[in-house]
Formats: sequence, C-alpha cells, structure tokens
Amino acid sequence: MLKKTRAFLKWAGGKYSLVESIVDLLPKRGTTLVEPFVGAGSVFLNSNFKNYILNDINPDLIALYKHLKATPEQFIFDCKNMYQEKYNQADAYYQLRTEFNQETDSYRRSVLFTYLNRHGYNGLCRYNNSGFYNVPFGKYVKPYFPEHEMYFFARKAQQAEFTLLDFETCMRQAPKGSAIYCDPPYISLSETANFTQYAKSGFNIHDQKRLADIAHELSSTGKNTVLISNHDTPVSRHLYLPAKIQTKKVSRVISQNAGTRKAVNEVLALYKVNKLKQPVV
Repeated sequence: MLKKTRAFLKWAGGKYSLVESIVDLLPKRGTTLVEPFVGAGSVFLNSNFKNYILNDINPDLIALYKHLKATPEQFIFDCKNMYQEKYNQADAYYQLRTEFNQETDSYRRSVLFTYLNRHGYNGLCRYNNSGFYNVPFGKYVKPYFPEHEMYFFARKAQQAEFTLLDFETCMRQAPKGSAIYCDPPYISLSETANFTQYAKSGFNIHDQKRLADIAHELSSTGKNTVLISNHDTPVSRHLYLPAKIQTKKVSRVISQNAGTRKAVNEVLALYKVNKLKQPVV
C-alpha cells in the first residue's frame, strides 16, 4: 500500500490508522470483501478487492453512499454549496440540523448529512431516542470540503453494493469464500462498565457475543474468513477465544476533551477459514 486515502466523512473510531494491519490479515485469494459495519469506509477505500458489499444499519449513511455513487458530480456540487461562510455559523447550523430532522427527501437529507458531519462537534454521528440528529455545532474556523475524497469514493463505489441490514443477516448472506471485516461499536474501556451499561447502548454485550459466535461458525464451517476489531478488554479476549489475536496500539480521544488523546490497545481477532475449503468468489 503506497498511499492511503482518507474517508470523506469524519467518523469516530475510523480505521485509517489501522488499515495496513487490517488489510494484511485479510485473505488474498477471494475477490469480495464484505463489511457489515462499514462506517466511513477506510478499509474499503484502502483495499484492493474486485467486489465489495458494504453494509450499515444507519439509513442516512447508506442513502448518502448510494446518492454519491449514482450522481457523483451533481451530488458533490450540491454538497460543496453548503461550505460557505454563512452556513458556518451556530444559528445556520441549528436551522439546517432542524431541517435535516424534518426532511423526508432522501437526496436533500444526504446533502445535509454531509454538511452536519463536517460542521458538527468532533465528527460525531449521534441521534436521540426519538431518532433526531442532535450533535452540537463544532465551531470550526473553516471546515474542509473533501471534494477529492468524495470523487475517489464515488469511483470506487462502482465496485460496491450498499445494503441496510442487521450485521448477522449481512454476514450470513455473504458469498462463500468472501472475506468479512467487522468493525462493530466497541466494548467500553471504562472500569465501571458492566453488562447493564452495554444493554443501554445500541450494541450490547449480547450483540457482541452474537457477532463472535457467527464469526466462529462461518470460519469453522469453511464458508468465510472473518476479522473483527475491538478494544482490548477481558470481555473481548473471552469472546474471541477461538480466534487468532493481534494487539495494536491506537491513538484515541478517550474523554470529552477532544485534545486529549491516549494510546489504547485494540485487538484484531482473526477467524481464519481452512484454506483447503475456501473457494475463490
């Protein structure tokens, strides 16, 4: 990998810094990469598979990717129009956020989603219990418009199919012999975290176990090699016992202070299929 490409979206937990390690662990024989938790798509953008199946449960994210793939020039033009000084003000941001939360047109909603992503606080993507986007204004001097990155994504997206499915459905529908990379919401590093706290999130400990069990099943039955990334915790170590684990240090924001970064350990858990049973797809 000579030169890495950044995602055009700001995304908490993005895999730009880990992408070399991830790609090195993925099988080289298959032609299809499946990502049940695609997020901003750093692995997709920096890998070299013939085909991609890119999935997420966030309908705004998947709709955005479909519009960018279908009409890149018009979509990028409309997004760029939002990067004017008059829109980089708190009042304008909150008016546009309200419009986004009320908007039913998929195309306009996708344009607003890209604006909110680059103008909102710390690149967060967060909705309240009513399903309304509630990230506050980011107060950036001059938000960067990722025109080059959007065109790169749009070109490569011609090799991709975008789906809006539960991760288990996505994994079970993956073509036999394809590689599956999973970047789920991470297990908490907090010492006070417990199963009750996991259950309050959108992705709880039972989901984490379901993911690990499916990965083990798909690899042990000779269908797919699966790679999962997560925080290095006793819980994740226990969940991924059947896998081959590598540990990596990654710089993360670990507090409300975006300027506070700390190197934390992450695991890459590889469930490798028997090569003799793995067909090329």
